[in-house]
Amino acid sequence: QVQLVESGGDLVQAGGSLRLSCAASGRIFSINVMNWYRQAPGKRRELVANITSGGSTNYADSVQGRFTISRDNAKNTVYLQMNSLKPEDTAVYYCNADITTHMYRGDYWGQGTQVTVSS
Repeated sequence: QVQLVESGGDLVQAGGSLRLSCAASGRIFSINVMNWYRQAPGKRRELVANITSGGSTNYADSVQGRFTISRDNAKNTVYLQMNSLKPEDTAVYYCNADITTHMYRGDYWGQGTQVTVSS
């Protein structure tokens, strides 16, 4: 069984920084794209950033230049470095990944980690 576990969410003041981590575990054969999504209260879940197995990245316009996504393929872990945080970055951040096991390829989600940015 594959699991994604996020960590690193916290309460931080505007202008501050946080680093989120998401570790995948289980009988994993390979991981393709890894994504970070977020969902603020009353809003739809939105894609924040993603990274392919080869290291190509993509960012939402709202975080471009402030957030950096990276991954450690040996550790099956994806990171999100968040700098210059704003109150509008407040949300639950979810890790998502396209994972192939020895039997199945599927889309997996973590449980989410809360990021709160105070003004």
